[in-house]
Amino acid sequence: MQYWQDIYAHFDPVAFHIGSIAVHWYGIMYAAALLSAIFVAKWIIKKDNLPIKSDLFDSYIWWAEIGVILGARLGYILFYDPHTSYYLTHPWQIFNPYIDGMYAGISGMSYHGAFIGFIIASYLFSKRKKVSFWFLADIAVLGVSAGYVLGRIGNFFNQELVGRVTDVTWAIDVNGVLRHPSQLYEALLEGVFVFIVLFLYRKKKRFDGEIAILYGILYSITRIIAEFFREPDIQLGFLYGGWLTMGMLISFASLVLTLVALIYVRRRVKINS
Repeated sequence: MQYWQDIYAHFDPVAFHIGSIAVHWYGIMYAAALLSAIFVAKWIIKKDNLPIKSDLFDSYIWWAEIGVILGARLGYILFYDPHTSYYLTHPWQIFNPYIDGMYAGISGMSYHGAFIGFIIASYLFSKRKKVSFWFLADIAVLGVSAGYVLGRIGNFFNQELVGRVTDVTWAIDVNGVLRHPSQLYEALLEGVFVFIVLFLYRKKKRFDGEIAILYGILYSITRIIAEFFREPDIQLGFLYGGWLTMGMLISFASLVLTLVALIYVRRRVKINS
């Protein structure tokens, strides 16, 4: 158990170097998350014999990935970054990996931003290709929830988004302070648990969009739970009462919007039937 608590002292977040460029485990896990999401989605299509052509879904993947990357970065800048106004007035710096001529990588990604980007990209693709947005979303969220697990493990490897101070036996030493391994809690709650529920329920869905909406509900609830174990972003702190965080606030808003979407889609299905 002592080795586990001191794991960060034995682990280098940099996997290897390419010249002067450091390749972090976080970047590797982020790429692995995207690839695993694609693999799981395609596996579901084949397993359930879903009516979508391979080349059409391959095209959709590119749209979705671009939406996720743009949304993740822009979401962080809008929701969490203390220099929002700077980036909005210097947009060319948003994806600039160099600081004062030195390669520093691009840090700061928001999952909520990524999901918003995913929704926008999926909607635009569905309109362009004349395919059901909700049908695509039902497939995609299964892959997203699976890939999410690797993304949060990447956060753990990168020693970021650390948990709150605790004295539980499985706590991690972070700069001399024992904290919850909240990144792993999120991997289990928002990733493994949500994926299992969606996977088991997928063949029972009553209309297109039900799996996607269920994902939004489950993710929002599990994220709110996980936020009680996660240290709030240092630049923001608690927003209210020593407990409300930005992650909770955005997740609650997402939950409300998802429930509204559920009401809208169910009414539309009833009207069409």
